[in-house]
Amino acid sequence: MSEKVILVGVETEENKQNYLESMHELAGLTKTAHGEIVFSMTQKRPKVDRQTIIGKGKVEELAQLVDAHEAELVIFNHAMTPRQSQTVEEIIGVPVIDRIQLILDIFAQRARSKEGKLQVELAQLNYLLPRLMGQGHSLSRLGGGIGTRGPGETKLETDRRHIRNRISAIKKELKNVEAHRERSRQKRQQSNIFQMGLIGYTNAGKSTILNLLTNAETYSKDQLFATLDPLTKRWQLPQGMQATITDTVGFIQDLPTQLIDAFHSTLEESKGMDLLLHVVDASSEDRLQQEQTVMNLLKELEMDDIPILTIYNKADRIDPFAFTPTLFPNTLISAKSSKGKEILAEAIKKEIMELLEPYLLTIKAEDGQSLHAIRRESLVLSETFEEEKEVYQIRGFAKKSSVWIRRMDDELDS
Repeated sequence: MSEKVILVGVETEENKQNYLESMHELAGLTKTAHGEIVFSMTQKRPKVDRQTIIGKGKVEELAQLVDAHEAELVIFNHAMTPRQSQTVEEIIGVPVIDRIQLILDIFAQRARSKEGKLQVELAQLNYLLPRLMGQGHSLSRLGGGIGTRGPGETKLETDRRHIRNRISAIKKELKNVEAHRERSRQKRQQSNIFQMGLIGYTNAGKSTILNLLTNAETYSKDQLFATLDPLTKRWQLPQGMQATITDTVGFIQDLPTQLIDAFHSTLEESKGMDLLLHVVDASSEDRLQQEQTVMNLLKELEMDDIPILTIYNKADRIDPFAFTPTLFPNTLISAKSSKGKEILAEAIKKEIMELLEPYLLTIKAEDGQSLHAIRRESLVLSETFEEEKEVYQIRGFAKKSSVWIRRMDDELDS
């Protein structure tokens, strides 16, 4: 069942550069949350009104629009204080939520894993706690519409004391989950496996890229925030080297701080990566803005020192000859074309060679275990068999800390 929604946005001196994209994005978020947009109200003013965001006259106009369109919910494209939403709600007679609550609601619907659900619920409860004063009638619709749903089919807790207890319980549980995740991450790092993280603006095509390379069957739809739970899959390069690719939550303009805090461990997943694959929707009108959002968030998360390969995706929707990339190194592909996988694998291979150390090693033909391991753990470029000595001369690239580089150094020393 979709709800009839009116969107409200104020263009100010501060936000005028991204205002249109932001409103366009709000409409996309509303549709993702199954809202039916019946009207979109915009207003220009130097800055938002302290009491109602849009000012008294506009609120009265909004009340008339709510009646005329039989709207059931109003969504503001701004973070609102509890007092602001309460004031507007009293005048217009229907529930009011802001962009943050909308994003939290979508996250609640998308979370699949236990950790994802806990993180979303924590963010929702932290957001809800200061808003429980005098919100009687709108909280009675909890579990009954956009902005009121907890993870899965659950209803959000509405008692303040219970909320505080629940927040403590979730934090405790998340600590255990994070400890387990940390152990898995350390295991991967010790295993010499080359690790890559997929990052990018929401709906840029990260899950599609993951499916393309690994046949992972992840949820990849043309929707905002289709992926919430980090998924790590193995990928074997055409040369035989094995790597892991981790898909992460999509970034978005003005991502609520409650969510950055709640999803810290999910985003932490990308911190130990050897290479980040930044997927960009090459066909998006707001491409530059989206690239900037991702780069700013990486800086905020202290991840801007990790090497990045930018994958410009959705090349089938643009004229590739007229396209001008802004981030380097990069590759332009369509994840849907037959050649996409080949082009992407080649671009990643090139990048891996830049990051790894070259080696030249001699391995005895009878040492099958080492031969199998070197093909799996490093990027082998050539193998030459010397019949007289019954050895393989192997040339390739490996991690600096790997056993193969140490072995080459030992060979040179002896």
